[in-house]
Parts: sequence; structure tokens; C-alpha cells
Amino acid sequence: MIRVLLLVVFLTVSAVQARGPVYVVLWFDTEDYIEPLSDEAALRLATDLRQLGVKATFKVVGQKARVLEKRGRKDVIAALRWHEIGYHTDFHSVPPAPAVYLRMMDGVTGSEEFIRREQAGLKDVSRIFGVKPSCYGQPGSSWAPQTNSALRRMGIPMYLDEGSHVGVGHQPFWFGGLFYVFDMGLYVMRASLDADDFEASCRRFDEAAAELSAKGGGVISIYYHPCEFVTTEFWDGVNFSHGADPGPAEWKRPRVRAKEDSERCYQILNRYVKHALANPAVRFVTGSQLMSFYQPGLAGHKVDRKVVADHMTARQTFLVVDKTSLSAADMLLLLLGVEPRLVEGPASEGKTTYTADSVDRRRFDKAKAETVAFVKAHGRLPATVWLGSDMLSLEDLAATLASDAGGTGAVAIKKGNPEFRDNVAKDPEKTYGWVIHPKGFRAPELLDLARLQAWTLKPAVLRSP
Repeated sequence: MIRVLLLVVFLTVSAVQARGPVYVVLWFDTEDYIEPLSDEAALRLATDLRQLGVKATFKVVGQKARVLEKRGRKDVIAALRWHEIGYHTDFHSVPPAPAVYLRMMDGVTGSEEFIRREQAGLKDVSRIFGVKPSCYGQPGSSWAPQTNSALRRMGIPMYLDEGSHVGVGHQPFWFGGLFYVFDMGLYVMRASLDADDFEASCRRFDEAAAELSAKGGGVISIYYHPCEFVTTEFWDGVNFSHGADPGPAEWKRPRVRAKEDSERCYQILNRYVKHALANPAVRFVTGSQLMSFYQPGLAGHKVDRKVVADHMTARQTFLVVDKTSLSAADMLLLLLGVEPRLVEGPASEGKTTYTADSVDRRRFDKAKAETVAFVKAHGRLPATVWLGSDMLSLEDLAATLASDAGGTGAVAIKKGNPEFRDNVAKDPEKTYGWVIHPKGFRAPELLDLARLQAWTLKPAVLRSP
């Protein structure tokens, strides 16, 4: 009987140990600098969550930080600082939004322009809160791939927001050298402040948490805006819809909730957080804490070259093997004999003009050497490589290189299959349909640029416990 009981205990413990942690990142876009009641909302939320022992991530707009300082709201600043501070652009919805001004820019120019426009806001948020923001997220759906390199240069390693522009399996991923929590699908959730669906929201949370835990662990993303708790309409929708640009003297305050209604909203969030905390697998984390639980973007593990070659021969996309995540760019560098490093994707779409079925070894080895030299000189992948006076696209080079067994004979040319492009949205109407953008705004150019940068895309892998 004792043996049976011990076996039951062992099996129970083993089952629990097999389940992974569920990390919940709770974040607030702290942006309304027009309605003063939003200051009170931020203070209340920060205070309530601290009492619950939960640290959230408050992504603060530059102008919001300056307004808090001007209004003398040291109490709000201190309350938010107990949590984690992120950055949410300088002016948020004052036109032009990031996607609007970056739409027609290449990666280099766009990165420089983003820094030019945003560095003042980042400095003010850092100065006022006394900390360097840990993450960034775009206003509305105004996402653009040029921000990746810009944010790295600004010292921000993480992208925390929601959107459908790019993603990997609705869990965190690496893109352009940044750690992304984005496109979380069924794993981004919230309890509505207005719809009568609290119990259903809790069930959805429980189902998502159970599913992630059974898979070995994962992330749930929950987000709100402090202004939602005190207003019935968004401050920017009232003033900046469809690209409108009224001056500060013309700004209108949004309609506000009754005090009792605001209290009801606060209690909804408090109950929702308490419900989540009751789950033993759940742990609330800030953005930077979450990032620390994942392997770094360049893990440095040794991977079997044959595994990489077989994969890249068939398709050019990311690969997870032996708990190591590799992007197509990582694997291309490995095949070229170069230690994986942080690189940008190509600056433009490449094409193949070489028509023969094979190329002699001398010219192919020269093309490989020139590719390595290009990467080291420019920090990015080339769009094409040269075989004499003819071109080979990067994906065709990758497939050809991966399938080459070496030796001294001619190298068979292979057609590439860049599957990583499938992880970037194809419909600019759905991805950029934010009310603050000008009417009819679409940005297919940004999605095209994102597909070029998707050479760097790969899932994030949780560290072993």
C-alpha cells in the first residue's frame, strides 16, 4: 500500500513538474495628456496593483510625462516608478503617426528619422521617471519595421505591444534584434470594462493558461489604458481622428465616467488580477523580467551543420532545434562559416538573372566570400550576390549553399523558398486601419520592408528551469 501511495505521489509530482510557468505581462499605455482625470487613474491603478504585489509595465508618452511634471504630480510619478516604465512615443496621436511618416522611407533613413523625432520624448521620460524605459510600443496600429534598428540604437531592447503585422505562433519572438511580445492572438486578453462578460473572461484566461502550461510554459499579454477607467471615449479619437491636427487651444476633453462607474472598472481589473493570481502556474512579470526568462537572441549554442543545411535546402525560415532558435539569417551565416551575429535583412528585394543550372566552384566560392565581406562591412545581408556579371538572389544563394556537398566540382543552382515571409501580414488594410491614421491610409511598403527584415525572425525560447 505504501508503495502504491508513493507511486501516486511520484506521478503527481512529475505531472506538475512537466507543466511550465505561465508568465503574465500586464501593461498600460499611459498616454492621455488632455484629461487630468487620467492622472488619477494611473495613480489608482499603480497603487491597487502594488497592494496586490503585482508589478505592471506602464508605457508612458513623452508629453504625458511632461504634463505630469508640469502639474506637480510627483505622487503619480512615484507610484508608476514602483512598477516598470516603457516608452510610447513623444506625442502619440499628433500627426504624423510613425507609420505615416515612415511609409516611404528605406530602413536606414527611416531609422534615423524615428530617432530624430523620438529621442526628445525618450530623454524626458527617462529624466522625469529616473529610469531608462525598458520597452517601446507603437501608438494604435502605427507599426513600422524601421523602428527596430532605431530602438536598438536608443538602448531599448524590447518591443511590447499588440498588432497583427508580424508574429510567430502568438508567443514572443525575436525580430530585427529586438525581443517582441506582439501578435499574441488568443493569448492577448482582458476583462472588458463595459461588457458583462467577466466570468467568460476568467474562463478564457484559465483555458489559455492551462494550454500554455501543458506545452511547457508561455506568455499571456494583458493591456489597458489608464484613461479607459475614467473616460468613455479615447482622448485622441476626440481630437485627432483621420489625421486631424488641431492646435492645443482647440483640444477637447473626452467624456468622463461617473465616479461610481470608474470604481466599478477598477474593481473589474482587481478581481481579474486576483483570479489570475490564484492559479499556481501564473506569475505576473514586467517586460524586462519576462525578457530575462528567455534565451538571448544569439544563444551561442552549437548546432549540427547538416540539420541546418537540410532545413535551409527545403525552406528559408527559422528553426528551433535542441532548445536553440535560429533565424534564416543565423543559419545563412553558419553555412557561410561565420559565427551568427546581429544583422539587418536586405535593403531591397533581390532577383536572380543567372540562368544556368550550375556554376563553377571558383565563382561560387568567390560569391560566398563577397557575401561574408558585405555582411561584415555593412552589418546587413545583401539582396543579391554576383556570379560574374549575373545575379543570384539571397534566397537562391541560401538554398544553393545549403544543398552543396562541397568538393571541387560545379555547384548546382537551387531555387529558394523564403517561407519566413509568411509570418508578415499581407493585408495593409487590416493592419493599418487605425482611426487616427488619415482616411484610406495603407502602408504596403512597410509590410514589404518587414518581409525583407524577416530573415532575422525567430521564436523566442524559454530558458530551462
